[in-house]
Amino acid sequence: MKLSSALSERAEIQRKIAGLSSRLNLNAKVQEGDTPDEDPYMLLDELNSAFSALEMLIARINRTNSETVYDGQSISDLLAKRDCLKERVRILRSFLDEASSKVNRYSKTEIRINSTVDVAALRKEADSLSKQLRETDELIQSLNWTTDLL
Repeated sequence: MKLSSALSERAEIQRKIAGLSSRLNLNAKVQEGDTPDEDPYMLLDELNSAFSALEMLIARINRTNSETVYDGQSISDLLAKRDCLKERVRILRSFLDEASSKVNRYSKTEIRINSTVDVAALRKEADSLSKQLRETDELIQSLNWTTDLL
């Protein structure tokens, strides 16, 4: 099985667990004399099985991510890099939106508001970080499709 298939399977199991959780909550109580639509104990058994499968699959994915090395970096390292780049880009773009927004003055006597940074230079840096993010994400995706799950 390829890593990409394992990631899809993990997402499917997580969706199944969310559905089982909802179904359990719907069958937690009934009016006196009624029976639940589904047997909660059967749902709990199914939930336990799903969690067991998820735990094993996550362990295999994590092991694969840690042990698969490309150009001196493990997939885990690349994932950490991608997550940090994503957050840096988000924060920098938000800051630049704030720094570049115009404050309207209604008369020349009002206080003038200026940006505290060189917006154009920082936009170039944000674009460079975005490019690194895209390239890192593409590499991770490529490795996901070509790496066998351990």
